[in-house]
Amino acid sequence: MKYVSTRDSSAEKIKVTAATAVVRGLAPDGGLYVPEKIPRITLDFIKDLAALPYEKRAARILSLYFDDFSEEELDGICRAAYSDTAFPDGAAPITEIYGGITALELWHGPTCAFKDMALQLMPRIFSACLDKTGETRKALILVATSGDTGKAALEGYRDISGIEIKVFYPESGVSRVQKLQMMTQEGENVSVCAIKGNFDDAQSGVKRIFADEGLRRRLDANGIFLSSANSINWGRLAPQIVYYFSAYCELFTSGKIRLGDEINITVPTGNFGNILAGFIAKRMGLPICRLICASNSNSVLTDFLRTGTYNKNREFYETMSPSMDILISSNLERLLYFTSGAELTQGLMSSLADLGEYSVSETVLEAIKADFCGYRTGERATEETIRRIYQSHGYLVDPHTAVAISAAERYIKDSGDKREMLVCSTASPYKFASDVYRSVSGRSASDSVSALAALSEYTGTKIPAPLEKTLKMNIRFDRVIEEDEMEKELPI
Repeated sequence: MKYVSTRDSSAEKIKVTAATAVVRGLAPDGGLYVPEKIPRITLDFIKDLAALPYEKRAARILSLYFDDFSEEELDGICRAAYSDTAFPDGAAPITEIYGGITALELWHGPTCAFKDMALQLMPRIFSACLDKTGETRKALILVATSGDTGKAALEGYRDISGIEIKVFYPESGVSRVQKLQMMTQEGENVSVCAIKGNFDDAQSGVKRIFADEGLRRRLDANGIFLSSANSINWGRLAPQIVYYFSAYCELFTSGKIRLGDEINITVPTGNFGNILAGFIAKRMGLPICRLICASNSNSVLTDFLRTGTYNKNREFYETMSPSMDILISSNLERLLYFTSGAELTQGLMSSLADLGEYSVSETVLEAIKADFCGYRTGERATEETIRRIYQSHGYLVDPHTAVAISAAERYIKDSGDKREMLVCSTASPYKFASDVYRSVSGRSASDSVSALAALSEYTGTKIPAPLEKTLKMNIRFDRVIEEDEMEKELPI
C-alpha cells in the first residue's frame, strides 16, 4: 500500500509508504496523503470481524493500510491502545436511544471525547514509524485544536521518547472543562498555549508554520522536524475507520440488522475527518447508504453539500458545540480528491487560499450528494434536543451529539428512510456540563466547574473519573499569545 498527495496530478505520482506518510503528516506540496487505492472487503470479512474484540478488529482493518507493519506489531499496538485501563467501559460501545436510532459512544477513553479512539493509537504508530523510516531527529508535533483534539493528543503523546508536542487552542473557543484538561496536562514533553482568536486562526497559524521552509530548515539544524496529530495526518484518520466497522458488527450481533443490510450514519463534524472516515469505510464495502453531515450554526459544510460552493468568508459563531466551530474543514480536501482527482483538488485549494471560497461542478456535486447530505442545527434547537432526549428517553447527550440527533431525525422525516440510523456520540455530556445542565434542568450553575456536580446530582449519573481528576490538578499552562506570535513558541 502506497500513499500519494491529494495535489499531485503528475503522470508519475510520488508514492510513499504508510510509515513515511505518517511521519511527514503533510505532503511536500501541501496536500494530504491518501491511499493510492482503497482496499475492498467482503461480507465474510465483516462476519469474521464480528466475532473479535475491538482491538482485534482494529488490527485487522489497519493491516489493510499499514502493510509495512507485521501482524504481531499491529496486534501489540492495538492491544495497548484499547486496553481496559484506557477504556474501562469498552471502546466504542453502542446504545439505543430509541427505536431506529442508536448512538455510537466514542467518548469512553481517557479524555472523554471521540479523539481518544485515534489518539490512543496514533502515537504508538507514529513512534514505530520513526524507527521504520530511520528518522533520528526529534519530532515536534504541532496541533491546532477546537477543544478535544488537543487534550487527546497531549494524553496520547505524553512522555513518548523522541517526540515533543505543542498544542494551540483558541482562548475563548473551548469549554472551561476542555481548557482545564489542557492547562493541567502532565508530561515532560508537552506544551500548551492559548491564542487570541478562533480555531481557524490557530489552524491557519499551524499551517503557516508547516509551509515556512526557512523555519523548517532552522528546526532541522536543531535536530527537529515537524509533524501533526490533527486528522490531516493519515495516522490519525485511519483508526477512525475502524469504529464504523465495529459499530456495524455490534448492530449485526445484537440483532438490529442482518449481515448486508445498509445503515445510515449521522456525524457531528467541523473539520470533516470523522465523517470522511465513514466515507472511506463505505468505499471499502461496509454497507452504508447515507452519511448525514450535522453542522451547528457554523454551517459551511452543510451549505457546501447543498450548493457546491464552499465559502469561509462568513460570520463566525461561538456555540455550545465548540469542537464544530470551524470554517476551514481540512479533510474536505480528501473527499474532493476521491470524487474529482488531484488536478481539480489543487485548483480548488488554491482558490480557497486566495479567495476564501471555491465551487465544484454540478457533476462533482451530484457525485458527493450520492453519499452525503447535510443539516444545520442552531443553538436553541440544540438545547431543546438535549432536553427532549433526556426527558423522553432518559439518555443524556452533549451538544455535539444533540446536533447530530437533530440532523438524523430531520433526515428520517424528510426522506422517509427507515434504515437503522447510527449517530456518532462524540463527547461525554460532562465535558459541556454547564450547557447540558441548563438544557435539562432549566437552571444555570454558578460556574462551569460546579456544573459538573450539579449535573450529576440532577441526573443521578456519575462524573467521569478523568474529569474528576482534572478538577484536582494544578494549572501548568496559562500562556496566551497573539496568533502571529505562534512561531516564537517553537524551539529555534
